[in-house]
Amino acid sequence: MSGAQIWYDEVLHQDYRQSLRIETILHREQTAHQDLIIFENKRFGRVLALDGVVQTTEGDEFVYHEMLVHMPILGHGAATDVLVVGGGDGGALREVLRHRAVGRALLVEIDASVIEMCREYLPGHSAGAFDDPRAEIVVADGAAFVAGTERRFDVIIIDSTDPAGPGEVLFSEAFYGDCKRCLRPGGVMVTQNGVPSLQGAEVTNSHKRLGAHFADVAFYLASVPTYAGGVMAFGWASDDESLRETTLDGLASRYAAAGLETRYYNPEVHRAAFALPNTVRALLG
Repeated sequence: MSGAQIWYDEVLHQDYRQSLRIETILHREQTAHQDLIIFENKRFGRVLALDGVVQTTEGDEFVYHEMLVHMPILGHGAATDVLVVGGGDGGALREVLRHRAVGRALLVEIDASVIEMCREYLPGHSAGAFDDPRAEIVVADGAAFVAGTERRFDVIIIDSTDPAGPGEVLFSEAFYGDCKRCLRPGGVMVTQNGVPSLQGAEVTNSHKRLGAHFADVAFYLASVPTYAGGVMAFGWASDDESLRETTLDGLASRYAAAGLETRYYNPEVHRAAFALPNTVRALLG
């Protein structure tokens, strides 16, 4: 925080930073795992930051959550069981449960305080998803959970923080291997993979580590304004290459059948999101 006005300075990068002006601090605590703050910003509404890094805002969360969720579920085409690792704000769970065909959605979040505080201060993120009878909430280490569970899923969504602190293990090759074991045949896994212009190593490392376990590994992009540095990358991993090659007509049919009304995602964006600029292609080696 700095200046005559109160600003929240994001400290993710040593040589680059962004600041969001704080209108009101709604809650701040040191949880068992991380520093948590929720504050009001005039442009983006309520903001959640963890350990000095903006995680989500009311103003642009829909971009991130729609692209994180609808890409794999509509790409799969027949998902009924979905696992979300992380995502304690509830936004990803909300979007998963908008798919009527999903009969079970399991969210595994390491920090109970994130769930509790987001239920109270960011209720629009979950929009009742935590109380949906199809949802199961487990407070546990996501890496330990996938290493030990015998449950299987059609889609696994890794809604993690950056690869530091509690989120670091969720970028490891061992974790990706455990996720592969938890996928049913023909399943797909997606990951949050940072902003390539500032966090290129995340894409490079994830490409290599996912490639050790999955036959088809790719990345797709979306623009989330409060994730500093430009477009954000998401990892995609499956053993079924045809899922990523679903035609526009096929996606449009699935989108219509799901009855979705989205603000960012659409079938055309889905197809286009896999087109990478050369700077990102170079990160894949």
